[in-house]
Amino acid sequence: MRKIVTLTLIFFALNSIAQQGKITQENLIQIRKSYDKNDSSTKALTNALSNNDVKNLVLNRENLGSVEHNFKYKVDVKGISDQKKSGRCWMFTSMNVLRPMVIDKYKLSGFEFSQNYLYFWDIFEKSNLYLEAQIKFADKPMDDKQVEWLFKSPVSDGGVWNSFTNLADKYGLVPKAVFPETHSSENTSWMIRIIKRKLREDGLELRNMHTTKIEYKQLESMKLMMLAEVYRILVMNLGEPPTNFTYRFADKDDNLGESKSYTPKIFMNEVLGEINFSDNIMLMNDPTREYNKVYEIEYDRNVMEGRNWTYLNLTNKEIKKFAVESIKNNKAMYASCDVGKQLNSDIGYSDVDNYDFESLYGVRFGMNKAQRIKTFESGSSHGMALIAVDVNNNEEPVKWQFENSWGAESGHSGYLTFTDDWFNEYMFRVVVHKDFIDAETLKLLDQKPIMLPPWDPMFQADE
Repeated sequence: MRKIVTLTLIFFALNSIAQQGKITQENLIQIRKSYDKNDSSTKALTNALSNNDVKNLVLNRENLGSVEHNFKYKVDVKGISDQKKSGRCWMFTSMNVLRPMVIDKYKLSGFEFSQNYLYFWDIFEKSNLYLEAQIKFADKPMDDKQVEWLFKSPVSDGGVWNSFTNLADKYGLVPKAVFPETHSSENTSWMIRIIKRKLREDGLELRNMHTTKIEYKQLESMKLMMLAEVYRILVMNLGEPPTNFTYRFADKDDNLGESKSYTPKIFMNEVLGEINFSDNIMLMNDPTREYNKVYEIEYDRNVMEGRNWTYLNLTNKEIKKFAVESIKNNKAMYASCDVGKQLNSDIGYSDVDNYDFESLYGVRFGMNKAQRIKTFESGSSHGMALIAVDVNNNEEPVKWQFENSWGAESGHSGYLTFTDDWFNEYMFRVVVHKDFIDAETLKLLDQKPIMLPPWDPMFQADE
């Protein structure tokens, strides 16, 4: 009898705990009262919101009259690229930063490197990195954070500056005309979905083989067979990358240059010179972490022997100082931001006051940049080339401009202008050549990087 009574008491205690926090009828009555449906302003706003696009209702008309796309300092760039329906913004941006050098050197009217060429090797190398990681962490349980992270996204289109440099250092570059886009490179979702499916299956197989105490040499042999299948899928979708090709330039006056035979690495060295990508420093504004420290993100690379995503965390004031110097010296920069926040895509203009949701809803939105990062409300989502800055009479920045990779029909003829206030809130990283960074700041790079996990909310790859 005592046992039954005890169990009954436990049941009611647990049930009472389970009821805590539920929405009661009294709660609902109070909440309903807070919404006054008879208030004329509330009725008008409800009718407007339920029948219209909310962005049209919150668009700040006062901002429109002050928008202009002229800049005191601007890098000499030509042409707008288009990544189509793919997450390769980081690759387009990296190449867009470099192509002015080629256009100027050969007096061209325009030029593009082949994005499809490096994209092929990006997915292939990422597949190898993933399979090697599955072997490395095969002893860990399936619900381990590292293993879950691997299976969640074996490969993706995304990347950052170091993703590009890892590939270019290893595989070189080719002109777009030599290895052009395909339907699959411009519409990547299905191919990536298929490769993910295969890699998840392969990851399980490698883990199962590891439990039977098979030697690494045998696991490596199996991994190469798996990579051969990935290679087959990539070739069938993207074409087979060239190892040798013949190419000649035609300048802006249609004068033909000499036809030459190249390998991708020889071509890159000829058109860019003996470039050292490590001379370009990734500067980041992450207010959730200590400034003037170097950080490295574990496994945030695409090539096994390549560089991880590593950056120096600085204030926006410092980053802007170096970015202005780069633009003044006609050097475009890789940059990335939370592109969708307060973006008026019709005119290619971003400002913190473009859209006033607070006044429309009567609800305050008060998080700062650090809070938005920590709660996954904001993070870098898109990479673009930073090419222009306008300044006031004191040479202080007032607005900036990106060269985007969404085609010439997007934004302001393919460009996006944004205010300096927007820079403070939604810009995250800029890659600046060391020539435009002072010696004191460069010394900070001598620190041993603080290693961070790849699943941190701040470290989203640009797409």
